[in-house]
Amino acid sequence: MMLKIKRVPTLVSNFQKDEADEIGARGAGCGRNCLRNCCLPGSKLPLYGFKNLSYGKSVAADETKESPIDFLESLVLGEWEDRQQKGLFRYDVTACETKVIPGEYGFVAQLNEGRHLKKRPTEFRVDKVLQPFDGSKFNFTKVGQEELLFQFEASEEDEVQLYPDAPIDPEKSPSVVAINVSPIEYGHVLLIPKVLECLPQRIDRDSFLLALHMAAEAANPYFRLGYNSLGAFATINHLHFQAYFLAVQFPIEKAPTQKITVTDAGVKISEMLNYPVRGLVFEGGNTLEDLANVVSDSCICLQENNIPYNVLISDSGKRIFLLPQCYAEKQALGEVNAELLDTQVNPAVWEISGHMVLKRKEDYEGATEANAWRLLAEVSLSEARFQEVTALIFEAISLSVEENENANDGSPEDLDVTPPQPMEEIDGLNTHSTMVPA
Repeated sequence: MMLKIKRVPTLVSNFQKDEADEIGARGAGCGRNCLRNCCLPGSKLPLYGFKNLSYGKSVAADETKESPIDFLESLVLGEWEDRQQKGLFRYDVTACETKVIPGEYGFVAQLNEGRHLKKRPTEFRVDKVLQPFDGSKFNFTKVGQEELLFQFEASEEDEVQLYPDAPIDPEKSPSVVAINVSPIEYGHVLLIPKVLECLPQRIDRDSFLLALHMAAEAANPYFRLGYNSLGAFATINHLHFQAYFLAVQFPIEKAPTQKITVTDAGVKISEMLNYPVRGLVFEGGNTLEDLANVVSDSCICLQENNIPYNVLISDSGKRIFLLPQCYAEKQALGEVNAELLDTQVNPAVWEISGHMVLKRKEDYEGATEANAWRLLAEVSLSEARFQEVTALIFEAISLSVEENENANDGSPEDLDVTPPQPMEEIDGLNTHSTMVPA
């Protein structure tokens, strides 16, 4: 049986619209300055070449040579603010009310009523994680070039390079960073690997390593990347990661973990404890590529077994949370409480991480940790199913817990995390007078 639910996905680009309207408006020419053959010739965009940490460099390797630009503050957030001043966003996310919900974990609630006002109905299939790319649907080659911030590629030299006016080479299919015109936080951007190759929404080794490089370049624990698979509230089947800046510790980052094992490449795999959504945490690795390969291979396993999932890239790429989920399937089967459905909250990576984007004022004003916990508990796999999925992952990455001599005795480990920000600092986030804390 094919499961479907009526979805009204948020627009991420100003050119995302019904295909019929798109064709009618286009007429004889495009006129959009898009990324397709009609507009691409001669186009230029800043190119940031990151220093490749993949080979022979540890995740925590020290960088001695100063970068030509502050990647996060000047490039990502600076360019994002430039697009904000040009009026490219559908609403002012910096004016949205935000608060920390009292409780042990400090869930963050945001009232974002404007985010669901401009949507288009669609049939979203939730029972198939891997679906072929469909060029007739909205995809990122249709965005206007004014929504792009820069190209993001590995440097050809052993140092960071910045080219302010680099040609967009269609044959190389560059990876680009673009704004999300319906942002849920300050600096909300999209990382689109090899945009012109039109890859479907599925993680592979190269794309995930690219995302870790972006997190490492930002070098700030408050700038995180997230990924939603199809069936786990991705709304566009064109490969992309999301990222934004929020100067508060996420609840998921506070959750204690229990180490399961350590791979031969030095990647520690742990299980989250005392959190409403069950998941795995990956840390360490002899190189950035080691960490990326273990996580991406785990994601590929979930994709091939048709298991929806979300990923949070935390701590500047040093910690990754892998979160298989089943909410959309429950929703399609009518197994989710009507009261939860009425909130219109789609628990994707940010909500699962503890940043609750609420669309109704009544939900925002009445937000409690218990309510957040109750919603997220519906997202999680059962304990038995989670253990089955973990076993599938370990088999896929050729790892046997029983045979791994680095496995511990099962005693819980506390995370080495920065203390959470005080609640009053959240008010400062709404003004964004300081983009990146010292």
